[in-house]
Amino acid sequence: MKKILLSICTFFLLHITFQGRAQYVLKEADKQYELYNYSKAVDLYEQAYQKQKTLHAAERLASAYGLMNNYVQAESWYAIASKMPNPKPEYILGYAKALQNNAKYREAKGQYLNYIALKKDIPVQLQEVWLTSCDSALKWMKYPKSVELINQKALNSIQSDWGAVKFKEGVVFTSDRTNTDLESKESTPFLKFDGAKKPNKKIYGWTGNGYLKLYFKSAATADIQLFPIRTGTNYHVGSASFTADYKTMYFTLTRIPDELEKLKNKPSTVNVEIYSSAQDADGNWTEPVSFPYNNVNAYSVGDPFITTDGESLYFASNMPGGKGGTDVYVCEKTDKGDWGKPINLKEINTAGNERSPVFDSKNNFYFSSDGYVGMGGLDVFRAWRAGGSIGKIENMGYPFNSPQDDFGFSLNDSGGIVYLSSNRSNGLGNDDIYTIDQKQILAFKLTGRVLDKKTNEPVAAALVTLAKVNGSTIKAETDDNGAYQFSLSKESEYNLSADKTGYRSDVENLATIGLASSEVLVQDLYLEQIEINKAIRLENIYYDFDQWNIRPDAAVELDKLVRIMNENPTIWIELGSHTDSRGKDTYNLKLSQQRAESAVQYIISKGINKNRITAKGYGETQLLNQCANGIECTDVAHQLNRRTEFKIVKQ
Repeated sequence: MKKILLSICTFFLLHITFQGRAQYVLKEADKQYELYNYSKAVDLYEQAYQKQKTLHAAERLASAYGLMNNYVQAESWYAIASKMPNPKPEYILGYAKALQNNAKYREAKGQYLNYIALKKDIPVQLQEVWLTSCDSALKWMKYPKSVELINQKALNSIQSDWGAVKFKEGVVFTSDRTNTDLESKESTPFLKFDGAKKPNKKIYGWTGNGYLKLYFKSAATADIQLFPIRTGTNYHVGSASFTADYKTMYFTLTRIPDELEKLKNKPSTVNVEIYSSAQDADGNWTEPVSFPYNNVNAYSVGDPFITTDGESLYFASNMPGGKGGTDVYVCEKTDKGDWGKPINLKEINTAGNERSPVFDSKNNFYFSSDGYVGMGGLDVFRAWRAGGSIGKIENMGYPFNSPQDDFGFSLNDSGGIVYLSSNRSNGLGNDDIYTIDQKQILAFKLTGRVLDKKTNEPVAAALVTLAKVNGSTIKAETDDNGAYQFSLSKESEYNLSADKTGYRSDVENLATIGLASSEVLVQDLYLEQIEINKAIRLENIYYDFDQWNIRPDAAVELDKLVRIMNENPTIWIELGSHTDSRGKDTYNLKLSQQRAESAVQYIISKGINKNRITAKGYGETQLLNQCANGIECTDVAHQLNRRTEFKIVKQ
């Protein structure tokens, strides 16, 4: 009885300690979330969720990942939150948007309908935008335009790169890359966001990357340099727009005002502003001048575009009096050379967000918006200016647009888009800079079906992605027979993958190198349904006697698990190690735990997030046969129990 009571007391003590640790981590995660430090918050929320699966942690993970534009993870967490007891309708909406951002349009439409049925007060116009967008996107993907978006790897990094514009014989663009060789030497006071801790000078907590800065790359060299303008801030700078003679520039920045409006028990918000600078006689950029309609404590003003004659400045702002989130405005130069009052371009603005306004020499007006029927996120639209008003507005279609954000573009003299910014999937970093090839020659057909690996039945509404090596990415959704098709270029290599909610991905490689143009390629893909907590054996994971270090032959097998986790970035697994019954029970339990931890550390060393994998040593507690203590068995029978398995515990 004494031992039983001691065990019970120990259990409750451990349980209370465990809960206390979980609450501490959750509290710290909430603090980082409220300070917009989402990159730190998601790590803490994942740790908290490992300890205790709460709706709060799941919802915050979904929200934070969405704010970081990681739509794959956002979808996974919204799916979890929406299926937990007493979810808010907003989780259903978040789930629908995440599915849409991941090009899962049929599933997204179903969740939008679920949300509409729950809320019942959604404006009819907004309902139509949501549902029609899903239908239209499927049509655009089925009949894509013959263009190819080419990732500009000479400009892009593994972080965000966007807003590229021509500057003399080179290009100026915006990036949050972290490079100690290119750091600004400027020094300004820090902003105490929470009254105690100062913001990191080099790392932006929202993304975990550096702050945005302007960079320049000359066409003559491969070198990338900080653009030589002293902005007076250590925080965000970009994007930029230049007059036709390149002697005046307008750009956005984040500065810390002398009189910052502080809110009780809330972090301070510093809005984006527009500044201008001109080159002096020596070619140096003068001290930036504030745009007269900046209001750092009240609203943001950004995405400037100065017309070639320097007489009109277009920009995006969430200033009061607009139609939605951010609207596009224009200011005209007065006879005195000042900027007139901002004019809201009501013909194009919606209840959503409009940004990245650009005019070409033929009066074509390009902008990005998430308020019209589109593919998801910000889409690129073109409008014709007829006289003094804006005419027909056209979605540029697929693959100009993607399910993610497409924005930050610039034009050539004839009106074509030269650079486009996008955080579409399969890029080099988050936001990437692309150029557009409108002369793509497609010479081959690729057809195939997506099938259930176990039943061989067709998988409808699976998302098939065709990624050209060193080229563009295009997507298609399978029909009711699981069929898909693509057009392929000559002499090219491709990665082909299929995804579907509730399944593990399948990936194949193919090429058109050396093929005759009349050939039709056929490639089927097979998806395996995810079964939560089902043990999957890893073959050939052996350890030396009484050891737990990873042998080379075991590393080969663990690399296969690394590949599975990379191809399925939302799954979490438990890696379990089992022994046979020979030896003491307690020793076997300890040895198996050491072996499991060793395998987990190996997998983490290959770049897998530590929160996604846990080690569990089972010792001899889950034997697969009768070979328990005291029972004679052959070595072959004992070997069956010595195994390493993994279970998917979250999809």
